[in-house]
Amino acid sequence: MKPFLILQLRPEAEAADEEFSAILHRAGLGEGDVHRIRLDQTALPETLALARYSGVIVGGGPGCVSDPPEEKDPVEARIEAQILGLMPRIVAEDLPFLGCCYGIGILGRHLGAPVSKAYHGEAVGPITCTRRPEGADDPLLEGLPDSFTALVGHKEAMDALPEAATHLLEGLHCPIQMLRYRDRVYATQFHPEADGESFALRIRVYREKGYFPPEAADSLTARVNGVDTVYSGRILANFVRHFAQG
Repeated sequence: MKPFLILQLRPEAEAADEEFSAILHRAGLGEGDVHRIRLDQTALPETLALARYSGVIVGGGPGCVSDPPEEKDPVEARIEAQILGLMPRIVAEDLPFLGCCYGIGILGRHLGAPVSKAYHGEAVGPITCTRRPEGADDPLLEGLPDSFTALVGHKEAMDALPEAATHLLEGLHCPIQMLRYRDRVYATQFHPEADGESFALRIRVYREKGYFPPEAADSLTARVNGVDTVYSGRILANFVRHFAQG
């Protein structure tokens, strides 16, 4: 099997390592099945050959594409510029792509869709995702019920669907929870890799990052404890199963 390329946007080592392990677990992949690049540590090679990969999975991170350039952390700005610089090739080649949380903002920015903090940010915790009619036969939703629980925590969101995109899953407070662009480029607003333990660690790591009042960390940790995210995790497994190439 051609490996999957996993691009991580988190500068925090502990959170990045946990996210990587969670992606492998939910996707059913081993470390030998992937090429991992942490963009805070390693620049994307100019000669990166996307044809070598079955697909690309992009994780979350604390950055926001909607922040003014002068307000961006320098490391986060460099990470964002690298992944945005790769998106034209991914989209032009219709390479299988799954962007998780921050990844939906990256895809939206590349496609010219409005991404902002004005309307659809969601507090850290569980939400219900509901399948739209357009998602009835999508392969990444195979075997999932029409409604299931996922974990979120984001300041910005996509405010309108990009042209030529298909709206697959919706949520109550943030309508665009999952979309497909053309045939093989996907993004979720929620975290398909995450369970309650994942979020407990991230709550601790990002306590001072403005997602929630720091004094709320303990109550939020209790809120995500034991949340069933098995179905949201199947999206990663379906992505790998559907797009893995020999």
